[in-house]
Amino acid sequence: MPGIDKLPIEETFEDSPQTRSLLGVFEEDAAAISNYSQKLFQAMNRIYDAQNELSAATHLTSKLLKEYEKQRFPLCSDDEVMSSTLQHFAKVIDELSSCHAVLSTQLADAMMFPITQFKERDLKEILTLKEVFQIASDDHDMAINRYSRLSKRRDNEKVKGEVMEDVYTSRKKHHQTMMHYFLALNTLQYKKKIAILEPLLGYMQAQISFFKLGSENLTQQWEDFLTNIGTSVQNVRREMDGEVDVMQQTIQDLEQASDLLYMPDPDPSQVPVNRNLTRKAGYLNRRNKTGLVSSSWDRQYFFTQGGNLMGQARGHVAGGLVMDIDNCSVMAVDCEDRRFCFQITSFDGKKVAILQADSRKDCEEWIATINNISKRIYLSENPEEIAARVNQSALEAVTPSPSFQQRHESMRPSTQGRSRAARTSSVSSAGSETASPALSVLSLDSLVAPDTPIQFDIISPVSEEYAGQAKAAGQGRTNPFGESGDTPPEASEDSILHQLFIVRFLGSMEVKNADSSDVIYETMRQILAARAIHNIFRMTESHLLVTCECLKLIDPQTQVTRLRFPLSSVVVCSSHQENKRLFGFVLQTAEGRVDGRPVTVCYIFESNNDGEKICDSVGLAKQIAFHSEMDRKATEKKEEQDKAKEKQQEELSKQKQIEKDLEEQSRLIAASSRPTPPAPSADGQFLVLSKSQSEDSEAGVEGREKGESEA
Repeated sequence: MPGIDKLPIEETFEDSPQTRSLLGVFEEDAAAISNYSQKLFQAMNRIYDAQNELSAATHLTSKLLKEYEKQRFPLCSDDEVMSSTLQHFAKVIDELSSCHAVLSTQLADAMMFPITQFKERDLKEILTLKEVFQIASDDHDMAINRYSRLSKRRDNEKVKGEVMEDVYTSRKKHHQTMMHYFLALNTLQYKKKIAILEPLLGYMQAQISFFKLGSENLTQQWEDFLTNIGTSVQNVRREMDGEVDVMQQTIQDLEQASDLLYMPDPDPSQVPVNRNLTRKAGYLNRRNKTGLVSSSWDRQYFFTQGGNLMGQARGHVAGGLVMDIDNCSVMAVDCEDRRFCFQITSFDGKKVAILQADSRKDCEEWIATINNISKRIYLSENPEEIAARVNQSALEAVTPSPSFQQRHESMRPSTQGRSRAARTSSVSSAGSETASPALSVLSLDSLVAPDTPIQFDIISPVSEEYAGQAKAAGQGRTNPFGESGDTPPEASEDSILHQLFIVRFLGSMEVKNADSSDVIYETMRQILAARAIHNIFRMTESHLLVTCECLKLIDPQTQVTRLRFPLSSVVVCSSHQENKRLFGFVLQTAEGRVDGRPVTVCYIFESNNDGEKICDSVGLAKQIAFHSEMDRKATEKKEEQDKAKEKQQEELSKQKQIEKDLEEQSRLIAASSRPTPPAPSADGQFLVLSKSQSEDSEAGVEGREKGESEA
């Protein structure tokens, strides 16, 4: 090719500076060609790799389309049209994959092979010749330098011959190496153009061949098929847009209707509580005990299924059975750290679940739903209608009295019939769910007073009597909690036994019989049934202090005594036979009714601990009080005996002293009856005493002796 510069090979022997300078220019050009060729090789290699990846991806796509009919999608039934369409696509894409494979082979032969040969063979040859030429040039310079330092004396002929031979060899090698190096550099000017143009030519020819092969495979039949598929895709898109518009409108309607439900605790007046449900589902928090006093709360999705309560955690495919709620009992409870809690107790009392709802409305609906299920209303044809009728009749049948004042008002003759109907309804509504099967209607009437309503609050006759006595006696200021202002310090502070329990007051009612624990079981049944019918969930939590003198209900916040029951008035204390958390005791007051009989009231509580422990503590307190009373009486009797003995000893001592005094007096009288010689005076003469002076001296001596004896 004309116009290409080259190195003069004929000037290699002279190795002039001009030749060396021209050689440097060619070496810089060779380095530039090597750098550019490396970049071009990387770009073409990326084309080749991309083509290989495209061929493999196309083949994989065809394979996946063929396997579509073998897939089983959960939300899609067998669609023969879709499967057939994808099979056609798989066939076309498989043919395209074959075309891409042919293109990859052509690119490897026509594009990658020439540039790889230029990079690995020609450029490496230039580098090798450059290194050999540099070594030969250095050897030639060293040989010339040694030859120049030869001496003129003849005795150096041998050395001179060796040096001359070395110069000959090095010059020949340098000349030959330089000529071949110049040849390679001159040839590189041609090879670089071939190495650039030949791969590009092979790339274009391979692409043209690929396009021709593709045009032969894509006939008019495939073009019509693709047109039909495009039309189908547009129809599906229009259908999707219409469905999206409908769903967006539904979302707007739901947002407007659910605006009140976004609040965690909605207003009951705006979102009323539905108490006629027989099925319910939603998220609740369940308390799990992690230790003796510690617990954790887990949030799960709960739903009712027939007579079972099911629970399902997030991520689980199906729910599991939590407990059987047929014939169960449910009530709201006060937890220490949570609101809106309720407790479900199985029919046998062996399983208890404490759950927390998100709002008061949800809590009441869950309690009403479980209460309806426990009555097996869900087995009827119209469960919600029957539940509404049952709840309405229950509301009309039982009217709980919140205080003893209303209780006494309800016991007037005009309302006795309604009170009897209330008691009978509460008994029949609970049925055999909590009552002992051995109790009959006659035995129930013998245990529970027939005209007594149920008290659900903490007010008691004790506080009312205290308030009445304080007001009647005019004892100044009265404590609003039922304690008089001048109440003396209680002796229970020095009691041997001090045990504190956390309890919740369920209710109380007057009873007839206090001879056995059956009266407590029957009272528990009626109170729990009435609470379930009326959905009375609130329970007052207190601290029950058991001492040897009394039982106290103390407010846990203010530490004020709410109720005080003298231990001597507690007749019977027992826990429930199945649900050990329930316990109660019968209190018999000294005040009588109109007929003079004592008033007997049964109080029912729920504890965090085992109710038997509280009953055992009460029994222990009564035993300690009994033994203390016996010890006190024995001590008083012993003190009386000691006082009588001391008094007797004192009487004996006095008697002995009197006898001693009489004996001394008789001795003095006997001595005074003898004649007394005259006493000498100071000058040696005798002094004669008169009779009165003698008596006075005797009396003085007797007084002194008596004082000494007494001392």
